[in-house]
Amino acid sequence: MGQKPGTPTFLQKGSRPVVAREREVAKIEAINALLIRPITILPARVGDPIRPFARGLWTGVRPLLKPEVSVTALRKAMATYVHSRSYQIAIARPGSFHHAINGEPVEPVSDVDRLDALEKYEGFKGRADRTRLPPPSFQRPEGSA
Repeated sequence: MGQKPGTPTFLQKGSRPVVAREREVAKIEAINALLIRPITILPARVGDPIRPFARGLWTGVRPLLKPEVSVTALRKAMATYVHSRSYQIAIARPGSFHHAINGEPVEPVSDVDRLDALEKYEGFKGRADRTRLPPPSFQRPEGSA
């Protein structure tokens, strides 16, 4: 009640936490494979909550990189996760918190960050809507069989 029509479910008060699906778990496994040990903030299995990272989390993750792995590989793997639709929804949710590397909440997500995540979500939604459009109709030129 009190929500605008068309408000995404995840923005409604009392909505459930955003949880990892198989695709997020695959992204997490790719990240953890690059590290000397898994990091607690990341979901370990399907159904675990997706928690927004605290600012500066990179400084805690970078030292965990395996010696034979490039920083670029870790940055790309992390970017794939944090730019995902589910991660953006987790940030956009009312009442969401940034979390430390150990998974503990440290500060509320700012309105600016929440709005930015919502805009990214809308971008995902717009791309998905465009891909669902029916293909343009093809008409044969007159006189061709």
